[in-house]
Amino acid sequence: MNPLKKKPRTHSFQNAPEKPDWLKVKLSFPDPKNNSVAIVRDSLKEKKLNTVCESASCPNLNHCWSRKTATYMLGGDICTRRCSYCDVASGKPFPLDPEEPKRVAESSIALGLKHVVITAVNRDDLEDGGATHFAKTVKEIRKVLPDCKIELLIPDLKVKQEALEIIFECNPDVFNHNLETVKRLFPEVAPQKRYERSLDVLRIASQKGFLTKSGLILGMGETLEEVKECMQDLASVGVSLLTLGQYLQPTPTHLPVKEYIAPQVFKDLRIYGKSIGFKGVFSGPLVRSSYHADEQIPWNQ
Repeated sequence: MNPLKKKPRTHSFQNAPEKPDWLKVKLSFPDPKNNSVAIVRDSLKEKKLNTVCESASCPNLNHCWSRKTATYMLGGDICTRRCSYCDVASGKPFPLDPEEPKRVAESSIALGLKHVVITAVNRDDLEDGGATHFAKTVKEIRKVLPDCKIELLIPDLKVKQEALEIIFECNPDVFNHNLETVKRLFPEVAPQKRYERSLDVLRIASQKGFLTKSGLILGMGETLEEVKECMQDLASVGVSLLTLGQYLQPTPTHLPVKEYIAPQVFKDLRIYGKSIGFKGVFSGPLVRSSYHADEQIPWNQ
């Protein structure tokens, strides 16, 4: 790794509210006694692949890996952006690995995947933001798994038309781009992102006819009214699928949790989302963008 020197975060766990019982799950590394988890772990290790499951310290890692599912993360494990909630390392990334797309395809075969989720770190150092690398990976998967559904969870690519066209030409089954938070919090939570830019990405994809998906993380200081306004914005640009989950502070140096959202609020937001036009709303404290992604798409419901 070759991280850039950046001003350290100064947050802590001390100001966070006490974690409620419904969130007291064991955040652990893969269970070596679980055969399915071991299969996923060994496959990823053998192929030298990164997953957002590990890099972002996802609380659902054991559960998803026990189902022999994982979200591949392209472009290395160092992001060119630094969001205050995210546990992915930030700095100067290494050059792209030209063999990575093929290894993702090989791993997908080994795991017997029928729905592959592929994301990537932000690669603002690349002219196309890594779009071509996505395309090569999709091509390799479809060579060996022609019936596999492919979901791409992409960065905003700075809304570069050429980069987006590369993604569109891949013809993903699901086009996913997470908005993450409400407009007011963008400067604090994701200072290198832009609310309108993310909406533009989703609008363009929807206009192209893709099944579009986005996600929000709650508990970072937003109000319920702001969440509903954000949901309205996403619905207005044609987003079909929405995930809503609870923010969990990964380390003391990250943005503190401002509020733990009650399960009933998540249920109410699901009902609200359906009422304003979303085809699917997957809402709950431990819901993440890729959690049971295969079950989120309409043809599997």
